[in-house]
Amino acid sequence: MEERAFGPEHRGGQKKRCTAIVLAAGQGKRMGGKVQKQFLELMGKPIVYYALSAFQSSPLIDHIVLVTGKDEISYCREEIVEKYGFTKVHTIAAGGRERYHSVWNGLRVIAEEMPQAEREGIVFIHDGVRPFIDEAMFSRAVRAVEAYGACVIAMPVKETIKIADAEGFVADTPARKRVWGIQTPQVFDFELAYGAYRTALESGRTDMTDDAMIVEAFTDVKVKLVEGSYENIKITTPEDLEIAQAFLKRRELI
Repeated sequence: MEERAFGPEHRGGQKKRCTAIVLAAGQGKRMGGKVQKQFLELMGKPIVYYALSAFQSSPLIDHIVLVTGKDEISYCREEIVEKYGFTKVHTIAAGGRERYHSVWNGLRVIAEEMPQAEREGIVFIHDGVRPFIDEAMFSRAVRAVEAYGACVIAMPVKETIKIADAEGFVADTPARKRVWGIQTPQVFDFELAYGAYRTALESGRTDMTDDAMIVEAFTDVKVKLVEGSYENIKITTPEDLEIAQAFLKRRELI
């Protein structure tokens, strides 16, 4: 593949347009309730509110594509987007069967419905159940994408990690300093992400668990690890919700 240049000269010294795809189409089976986890209340507001609020308030983000279940589109429009004044939400799109189908639907909105500037810009792909993203992460991610074309928010792991064999015995112990826990947003040059996703879906692969994996597998662009936060948790269980409430309460006291 031809080497691509990603840097200030690639954008002619102008701010590249940034669009965030916020994923809120999960079923939340591990949460154990009837309400989908992204709509559970966290300190009086739906969990997804906090991610949308961070992107809404960021001067770096120009538009948001919210991806949710087909049956939840009206609820999201009336009870979240309109209720809380998320004016940057350009489209509420229906999700797909798997996470990567939902991301692809969001990418298609940008490719097919938005101006050329967005298609030549940067895309943030974020799980709507990670409420503790912030402007510092966004800024670091944009700088990394300008330089390398692709990055993921992540943090070095605190625990020693063991690789298991098929029988559940330890097969390997990787050096802890080289092991990172991957978070979101995962951030890319839009054309790079769109092309990688299109190729991935055409390939028929079904083992794709995150966006970086797709870029790694279907392009020759290396993905840069960018520091996030240990508080940037993904809320998937009742215990996670309790932890998130503690984080929010502490922030209110600061």
